[in-house]
Amino acid sequence: MTQIEAYIAEHEQRFLEDLKGWLRIPSISTLPEYAADVRRAAEYAAGQLRSIGLDNVRLIETKGHPLVYGEWLKAAGRPTLLIYGHYDVQPVDPVELWQTPPFEPTIRGENLYCRGACDDKGQTMLVFKALETLITTEGGLPVNVRVLIEGEEEAGGESIEHYVRSYPERLTCDAAFICDTHMPAPDLPALISGLRGIIYTEVEARGAVRDLHSGTYGGIAPNPFHALALIIAGLKDARGHIHIPGLYDRQREAPPQEQRFWQEDPLHLAETLREEMGVAQLSGEPEYPPLQRIWARPTLEIHGFVGGFSGEGAKTVIPANGKVKISMRIPPDLGLKAEEVYRLFERRVKELAPPDVEVTVRKIHAGEGVLVSPEAPVIRAASAALKETYGREPVFIREGGSIPIAALFNDILQVPIVFMGFGLPDDNLHSPNEKYSLKQFFRGVRTVARFLQLYGAGT
Repeated sequence: MTQIEAYIAEHEQRFLEDLKGWLRIPSISTLPEYAADVRRAAEYAAGQLRSIGLDNVRLIETKGHPLVYGEWLKAAGRPTLLIYGHYDVQPVDPVELWQTPPFEPTIRGENLYCRGACDDKGQTMLVFKALETLITTEGGLPVNVRVLIEGEEEAGGESIEHYVRSYPERLTCDAAFICDTHMPAPDLPALISGLRGIIYTEVEARGAVRDLHSGTYGGIAPNPFHALALIIAGLKDARGHIHIPGLYDRQREAPPQEQRFWQEDPLHLAETLREEMGVAQLSGEPEYPPLQRIWARPTLEIHGFVGGFSGEGAKTVIPANGKVKISMRIPPDLGLKAEEVYRLFERRVKELAPPDVEVTVRKIHAGEGVLVSPEAPVIRAASAALKETYGREPVFIREGGSIPIAALFNDILQVPIVFMGFGLPDDNLHSPNEKYSLKQFFRGVRTVARFLQLYGAGT
């Protein structure tokens, strides 16, 4: 056992307790009533960075929730790595589906259950502990690091975007590292080579000036919910095809090796995902293989309706207005920026709207997708570290989700990005009973520590 491995083994319980303390803070960034808790979570992160020996640790105030910054810049002649994470979490609804309270970390079997356990407090904390391990056992870090943690990733990331665009000189680095992704299976290490972008919208339809009795007015009154149903049906058909003119005009073909991987699915990922979802068959465009659908095709998803009557029993009301939350995921291969997709979406919604209602479209947030070259030295160091820890070469795969800050780092800082996360497909991100594998957490600490060593050595 190396000195690093011995330190991690000796301090496992404390590492876990530090994570639990962070998880108990309900840092739900999208709900205003949790603003004080979000700030407490930021202060907790800053405390962790100070305790492990980083310098210049501070909260960076923004118009929204604060950023957390710390640095260690004492490795002369070595590269500088920008480490990103986020301390905010998703809402917990429906809370009745949680087996244990969502903000009381609970161990069942080999997993830790809590909101934020994986996304992203658990993954960010393992990076903190890798830094602590190296500083304590080796007296310093093998590379320079800047740590930037945000509190609005789950609410659009507006504050960090403004900061990065306004002060890129404060984040000078040679590469960026994001631990907010997953692996296909517990013993199958992976590096993410691509992420989709996103637009998240709210479409509102308005009819009469007030709710109406469906007997008195039914047959002549506009119904905003019916209008929204027509719009949704026109946006995407029953076979998963999106009908937005102009959406595919700049579509680029993915490299042949990626297309072969999607078609052959040698790791049987599609079947694993189907079983995990508990469905009889997969949905979506049947002419494309499942892996291409989740990684490299655009999506359009409905997230929720607002308005009308949805309580127990009956109420014969025609609502005066209704809203629907709709998002689209945008693969980099589409050749369109998020703003361009939003404008196409907005135009199509208004084309589909019946003439008896007034429809407005609001963009809640947006972010770009990104592709990463596996040839960068920092990627090779990450690959070698994963191979040492897991005993096999990592696979390079895309991920269907979005991390908007990654595209910003790519565009503004113009550095390669390492997406190396230790989540698993069944971690229930954004859902009740979110969890994180304890084995993955501690493996992650060892892997990140080794990655920093190899990167510093020029591997």
